[in-house]
Amino acid sequence: MINKISNPPLDERSNFLRSLVVRALKGGNRGHIGSSMSLIEILRVLFDDILKFKSNDPSWEDRDRLILSKGHGCLALYALLADKKFFNFSELDKFCHNDGMLGGHPERNKIPGVEASTGALGHGLSIGVGMALALKIRKKSSKVFVIVGDGEINEGSVWEAAMCAGNHNLENLIVMIDYNKIQSYGFTEEVADLEPLVDKWKAFNFNVTEVDGHNIEEIKSVLEKKSSKKPLAVICHTVKGKGIGFAENDPKWHHKSNLEDSDIEDMYKSLEVEIQK
Repeated sequence: MINKISNPPLDERSNFLRSLVVRALKGGNRGHIGSSMSLIEILRVLFDDILKFKSNDPSWEDRDRLILSKGHGCLALYALLADKKFFNFSELDKFCHNDGMLGGHPERNKIPGVEASTGALGHGLSIGVGMALALKIRKKSSKVFVIVGDGEINEGSVWEAAMCAGNHNLENLIVMIDYNKIQSYGFTEEVADLEPLVDKWKAFNFNVTEVDGHNIEEIKSVLEKKSSKKPLAVICHTVKGKGIGFAENDPKWHHKSNLEDSDIEDMYKSLEVEIQK
């Protein structure tokens, strides 16, 4: 296991994407803050450099598929979807509003660009395995990316899906683990220690690599490599709440509701500090 991440300073793009998350938090007055902030660079690389998609045709047959299995991190996904023009930025202001499309978890057929309705943890990888197997049978070149949370992989259904993926040698399947070491009830090593995590995925016939989940070039380099005959698991070492200094590595910021205006102001100020580093 990587003992520590390199913790590179956030650039303007990463900070801008985080500001979109804060905008949605302000609109909804609630949200999974820590869980969304740890995802930004993972999603940024996917949407900026890796995924094949058409925002004006979300059902394009030859697109790559992305499933955010840890659906509670949806604010990060919404930020990227808005940035890529799947919908207007103004939708972020209506997060969790009756007249808006963006709810507390992603919904397929309601939100353009969302491939699967997720939120009940442990199901996204099973859906992704089915998609990858179907694409392989149809001899399609599209890939399937599934992002799971570290707390989420306590669920047995994740490992059933992993066993199936390894058995079918789904080289078109990439699982990205947001390993921020904190789940809703506390630190993962105290709730249910996941180590040795690399060995676990290898046991299910996956190729496995570890990256700093906030290092753009590291993530990009791994995902641009030619696929082998096995599914790939990318263990992304991240910081929960990354970019919001007072929320980083603090389980209390897993989710917050009834946010005060001062909370939102403090988040924006924290992002300003990041960009000055």
